[in-house]
Amino acid sequence: MERDTMEFDVVIVGAGPAGLSCACQIAQLNESHGLDLNICVIEKGSQVGAHILSGAVFDPKALDELFPDWRDNPNPPPMTPVSDESLIYLATKHNHFGLPHFIVPNTLHCDSHQYVISLGQLCVWLAERAEQLGVEVFPGFAARSIHYDNEGNVAGVVTSDLGLDKEGKPKSNFEPGVILKAKYTVFSEGARGHLGRKLIRKFKLHKGKQPQHYALGIKELWQLPDNDPRHKPGTVIHGLGWPLSESHTNGGSFLYHLVNNQVAVGLIVDLNYSNPYLDPFEEFQRLKHHPAFSKHLQGAERLCFGARALAKGGLFSLPKQQFPGGLLIGCDAGTLNNAKIKGCHTAMKSGLIAAEAIAKELTSSHPSFEADYQTHFEQSWLYEELSQARNFNGAIHKHGNVLGGAIAAIEQNIWPRFSKKPVPWNIKDLQADYLCLKEKHVCPKIDYPKPDKKLSFDRPSSVYLSGTKHEENQPNHLHVASRRRAICNHIPMFDEPSQRYCPAGVYEIVELNSEKQLQINPTNCLHCKTCDIKDPSCNITWFPPEGGGGPDYRNM
Repeated sequence: MERDTMEFDVVIVGAGPAGLSCACQIAQLNESHGLDLNICVIEKGSQVGAHILSGAVFDPKALDELFPDWRDNPNPPPMTPVSDESLIYLATKHNHFGLPHFIVPNTLHCDSHQYVISLGQLCVWLAERAEQLGVEVFPGFAARSIHYDNEGNVAGVVTSDLGLDKEGKPKSNFEPGVILKAKYTVFSEGARGHLGRKLIRKFKLHKGKQPQHYALGIKELWQLPDNDPRHKPGTVIHGLGWPLSESHTNGGSFLYHLVNNQVAVGLIVDLNYSNPYLDPFEEFQRLKHHPAFSKHLQGAERLCFGARALAKGGLFSLPKQQFPGGLLIGCDAGTLNNAKIKGCHTAMKSGLIAAEAIAKELTSSHPSFEADYQTHFEQSWLYEELSQARNFNGAIHKHGNVLGGAIAAIEQNIWPRFSKKPVPWNIKDLQADYLCLKEKHVCPKIDYPKPDKKLSFDRPSSVYLSGTKHEENQPNHLHVASRRRAICNHIPMFDEPSQRYCPAGVYEIVELNSEKQLQINPTNCLHCKTCDIKDPSCNITWFPPEGGGGPDYRNM
């Protein structure tokens, strides 16, 4: 198939915080070095921010480096300074208590120098700044495959073909994808990026590392009535314990008060859970009925719903991020600091480091195909931060929230009082998340209550609030290697867990002619990629659909 070709100096895949920060930094270095670089950012969402979802409490450390004057901008990104914070333990579905300050790891504390934000709004702001600096930003275009040169170096990407029917045949509006050639290609697709996964395998970037670990984050945005006395902008609540504690599952909850009488509430479920009957979506519905959360939500209106996976393995799971012709940054690599429950500032910093490495090569008299990200990374505060937090994920996975949190408190609060050196031990988790499910006969079933449609809701109404839309007549972007395996193996062993781990109801077991079949509803897909991570046989692979499809998050 003949394809049009466009050539750039740098192509960035993904308009998230990492990719946009990288674009802005390269553009600034472009100006300061008197270069004439062509920089392009492509984004699979219908618009910048459409696929962005995060808590989010934001540390502006990297933003201060990128735009030191951002606070003085006539239109700064919307941010609410943290005014009050608490970490609570939900002991039962009725009771909770606050955890004393001194036993909480220092990394989990927030202060007035941090902000409650909509990461989607921040990305819109960054995209505007990037365009002002001369960067071309193209939303609605998904990178389907990697373009290699004759020597096997990454030389760009190929965007998805548009206008294919369900059988993959061209429709009347067919447009072939475009080859975007680049001297350097930066991949910032978010957690479990489908191209990042291929690059890690091709260039053996994960050699010697522990498996990447993931969690599923589910979030809703609620609107309180005007002048509601409960609304206190900047309030931050993080929770541990119930409901996940009942199934011995790790994770946590959050509730943040934003501006405009809005409240964000969410649950993060570690995807190393073992009970195949666990349903993260239903666990979230239960959470909202806890008195510690319901008192903030009663009488409010639910505005938006969304979900996405996050990479939380930390330094021990971080692959090599450089390879011939490109770089892997942000959550595509896994730069989130799990000990802080923050990944926006680390993703942005990885983008800044990538920009510096690329600019150095482009201005060198003897440029290399491989930009030296690693040297810049190891000299940065990002490496120091991830190194200090390197044991957090392993401690939680191996010892649970309580004991694992105590180990983290010792490492973060007590050890620095006696030594300036990092702790001399390492705690790793070498078991991949998809291998953690136990067979159903050794696990108790979980009886989830029906939604009351006031605080708890069903999947269809929730997916509706995500704004998710896909062209109906297009190839299925969820590839199942063997539907027979799902029926013959997964049902007797795990009661086919895709029915529950997918927060959008994409996968269903239906009966047709008295036989069970796996039904896939790809138009519901939120692009969270949990199926690609948690399927116990690695039976499902997520690919991007036509550009512009998927959720359309507002202020998430």
